[in-house]
Amino acid sequence: MGLSLALNTARASLAASSNQIAVSARNVAGASDPGYSRKIAALVATGSGGAVVNITRATDAALYARTLSASSSAGYGDALLNGLTTLSRTVGDTEDATSPAARFAGFEAALQAAANQPDSTDLARAAVEAAKALAGSLNDASNAVHAARAEADAGMAASVARINDLLGQFDRANAAVTRGLATGADATDALDDRDRVLTALSAEIGVTAVAREGGDVALYTDSGVPLFDRGARSVRFTPTTPFAAGTVGGVVVIDNVQVTGPNSPMPLASGRLAGLAAFRDTVAPAYEAQLDTMAGGLIDAFAETDALGVDSGPRAGLFTAGGSATLPDGTAAGRLGLAARIRVNAAVDPSQGGQLPLLRTGGMNGTDYRDLAAGTDAAYAGRLRTLVSNLTATQSFDPGLGLGTALSLADFAANAAGWIEGQRKDASETASYQKTLLSRANEALSNVAGVNGDDETALTLQLERSYTASAKVISVINDLLKTLLDVVR
Repeated sequence: MGLSLALNTARASLAASSNQIAVSARNVAGASDPGYSRKIAALVATGSGGAVVNITRATDAALYARTLSASSSAGYGDALLNGLTTLSRTVGDTEDATSPAARFAGFEAALQAAANQPDSTDLARAAVEAAKALAGSLNDASNAVHAARAEADAGMAASVARINDLLGQFDRANAAVTRGLATGADATDALDDRDRVLTALSAEIGVTAVAREGGDVALYTDSGVPLFDRGARSVRFTPTTPFAAGTVGGVVVIDNVQVTGPNSPMPLASGRLAGLAAFRDTVAPAYEAQLDTMAGGLIDAFAETDALGVDSGPRAGLFTAGGSATLPDGTAAGRLGLAARIRVNAAVDPSQGGQLPLLRTGGMNGTDYRDLAAGTDAAYAGRLRTLVSNLTATQSFDPGLGLGTALSLADFAANAAGWIEGQRKDASETASYQKTLLSRANEALSNVAGVNGDDETALTLQLERSYTASAKVISVINDLLKTLLDVVR
């Protein structure tokens, strides 16, 4: 009985050492995988005096939850920064000769030169061309905003598709975990797979994981809307095309709850999807409103009035809204889309059959709107000086635009460029901080749950010595049993 008991004990030790070595080998193989958690093979004593290997994994629930939060914040910051960088590169650099701010300065200089020498056809032509360049820069800037919003909208569609795909993967991984735990099988690899999916999901949308009995997990957005509860919830989004001034993009709906847009009762606060929505619905329209205000200010500054007293009302002069002689009203709704529609009046543009002298004399809307003092004097500069004064005069602006309430159009354009750059800089600093925070969280989690190659190698050597000792014991018992049987025979 003594030899049999010793043999059973040695065999159990041999099997346990073999299992522990296999687990250590798994750890070494998974050391380079950032989603792999170190497996721990613990010996658990049985009632018969033997031992079995119980495999668990190293983890820290609180630290992992912090990592998910950092991943969502980093995704939000990256999405917002990318959109602002696009606008900043396209329309926000005051050093760029094609930017609206630079075009304002060029137009002012050309108009002043024409006023200093009003009889020069070349200078008048240069002033009209500078006006066309200014209007074109506002058109281009507005189109850039629309393109950036369309790109963000497409990004939202791609993000929603990825979220739905990841929720399907999470459903399968979660089922594998609960099934493995219910049957007593090793579910540690399934837990790693589920965490990998959850980590990828957190980059797209702010998510909170709630552990439940049996290894099941429920997922909610950072605003509390269910994403997964014993099954994936529907995430819906309809892309919008094309984008124009005033276009309202589609909203994201999760489990029949609107989670983006101004009317959302439970808006998303983090994740790439939320960052794209914030840029498309808030930041880009705010800059477009500034561009529309510039265009409206130009049209108003160069408007013509009826010089004969016949009450025809003021009309658009050098700048028009899409060629219309009607002046847009000063409300935000009245100025919506002006940056995309502003044009130089065809009546003064030679390339459209217009007459350059009308810049000096007025009358783009008919003889009633001609400056009576101009007469036939080609050296008359009064109206041109008035136009320069109107361009450089202080105007009142909506404080909601965030650029000041009383400044010139040129200063307003420069402030708009500064606003975009300020927004980009703030977003860059925030994104950099969130990336650093995520890196530190991942590093801390890796220290807790990751694999240290040196430690695993040392553990493997120790287990191999234990395996060798158990094998030696079995060999000795085998010799003793053989001797015993020889004596009996």
